[in-house]
Amino acid sequence: MIDSDYQIGGSLAQDAPTYVVRKADSDLYSQLQKGNFCYVLNSRQMGKSSLLVRTRYRLQQEGFQCATLDMTRIGSEMITSQQWYKGIASELWRGFNLLGKFNLKNWWKEEEDISMIQRLSNFIEDILLTKFPEKKLIVFVDEIDSILSLNFKVDDFFAFIRFCYNQRAINPEYNRISFALFGVATPSDLISDRSRTPFNIGKAIELEGFTFNEVQPLIQGLEHKVSNATTVMREIIKWTGGQPFLTQKICQCILDSTQKSINQTLTIPPGTEGFWVESLVRSRMIHKWESQDEPEHLRTIRNRIESNQEHLGRILGIYQDILKGLDVQIDDSKEQSELILSGLVVK
Repeated sequence: MIDSDYQIGGSLAQDAPTYVVRKADSDLYSQLQKGNFCYVLNSRQMGKSSLLVRTRYRLQQEGFQCATLDMTRIGSEMITSQQWYKGIASELWRGFNLLGKFNLKNWWKEEEDISMIQRLSNFIEDILLTKFPEKKLIVFVDEIDSILSLNFKVDDFFAFIRFCYNQRAINPEYNRISFALFGVATPSDLISDRSRTPFNIGKAIELEGFTFNEVQPLIQGLEHKVSNATTVMREIIKWTGGQPFLTQKICQCILDSTQKSINQTLTIPPGTEGFWVESLVRSRMIHKWESQDEPEHLRTIRNRIESNQEHLGRILGIYQDILKGLDVQIDDSKEQSELILSGLVVK
């Protein structure tokens, strides 16, 4: 860690030295190990994709067959429902390394007389479960919120996931396949027909900010740069609330500010760590914040809030109450959900 930089944004590799293990790591791993359907729905830059990468690696080491569907790769604009469903089958074909072992184009054409969702179902049952006998399969679906840009409904896709779960009582082979969804959305955003939702049979994985007891990997990167690294990290957490992107960014700002002191630790007088961190945050992140918002994070939050013109006044009113320290009861309203998904607040 001593010679490494912190990673600001993007998925961390499974062996990244700055990866912070949280409760969600064990929760997701244990639930998928049991074969449960899981979903991780949260705001941007909370470490969802990094959690996916690390969990997938752990399960693969135990013999699970895993594939990742990045829904942005399939596309969401100027795409038909047939292209979308075929895109899912194609990504599964590639993800489970079936290139050269199975002719997807011919098979898809042979199935053209049935619905898209039935083709996808047949692909799971006739191809995947057959090609991998005895193996447990896990499909990780990342960026699931990209479906919100589609010009057609995909309730059938979620009904298909529920079908796979219900089939376990009829066909035990379906016990071998599980799904995990990741994205910036709420269950009600993703599916319009609540009677068909799979989320009442799935396990919600709560992905929260770093706690001070979890950030030892980040502290190690500061120990040879500043004195009192543990106290400095405690002050950083006070500013970020443990939000992963902002926490990593402040740590990197500290490394950047001490680059001139090669092989020399910057001494911060005991008791002044809070003032020192505050000065750094104000100068490197708050002052002229738009020009310093690289990689972009705060501007994305602002743009998301401002784009919701219909609910903007109510959203800002709730946020103002929170800033005043008033108690705000959770009611799962559209406005509260938008505040949470923006990353401005947590439950």
